[in-house]
Amino acid sequence: MKFLFLGDVVGKPGRDVVTGNLPRIREQLNLDCVIANGENAAHGFGLTEKICKELFEAGVDVITTGNHVYDKAEIIPVMEQDDRIIRPDNYPAGSPGKGSILYDTPSGHRILVVNIMGRLFMEPLDNPYESLDRLLPDGAPGDSGFDAVLVDVHAEATSEKYGFGHYCDGRASLVVGTHTHVPTADAHILAGGTAYQTDAGMCGTYDSVIGMNKEDAVARMSGRIPKPRLSVAEGEGTLCGVYVETDARSGLATHVAPIRVGGPLRAAWPL
Repeated sequence: MKFLFLGDVVGKPGRDVVTGNLPRIREQLNLDCVIANGENAAHGFGLTEKICKELFEAGVDVITTGNHVYDKAEIIPVMEQDDRIIRPDNYPAGSPGKGSILYDTPSGHRILVVNIMGRLFMEPLDNPYESLDRLLPDGAPGDSGFDAVLVDVHAEATSEKYGFGHYCDGRASLVVGTHTHVPTADAHILAGGTAYQTDAGMCGTYDSVIGMNKEDAVARMSGRIPKPRLSVAEGEGTLCGVYVETDARSGLATHVAPIRVGGPLRAAWPL
């Protein structure tokens, strides 16, 4: 199975670079499934139904999120009806939406997508390890009938993300970090067969501070009073993500590589 995970889609530059490139990428890589983190897609904060539809029409199959999932209240009833939009599973019981989806691809593959959120320097949510133990297979994905298992770890600390990677090793096809918006250079396959990258980066403009207007962000960090409201930076976006191929029997990773298209970052193609 071949699938692609796209990092946080940030505002209009992120949406434009995804919708403008994903149909071609999907065809060229012969992808079975595309997953994207969309929690920053609506002006940097949250999601709307219109944006979800736009991403789905461009070729995204499942949208994961994070701490900004409920910033736009209009997404809550949409999430309750469309299982393709998920939120971190370790949100408190009764939170709108679901924390995972078993998605059947048009090509006939089954991929389990799990979304969790870290707790270091983040909101004090429920224990994410309990979510992983409840949702992930006991062994290799293929042993439980999955062609692939993906875990989006929405977290701040690199150490915590690595901990999740090793905890899931041998039970997931890919563990990938989101939230920090900077693509890391550590895409590799762990000892047990799970592909890992600490952060997929963002789909957005890098002439910014993690996708937001650089002047406003610097003013806030330097202590200027009054603090300006953050807004999404304008400019050409870069599409950043992680490409994974899995073994047909085990569902574990056989190949992992970053993808970067457009904007100022050095281009990277996974094949």
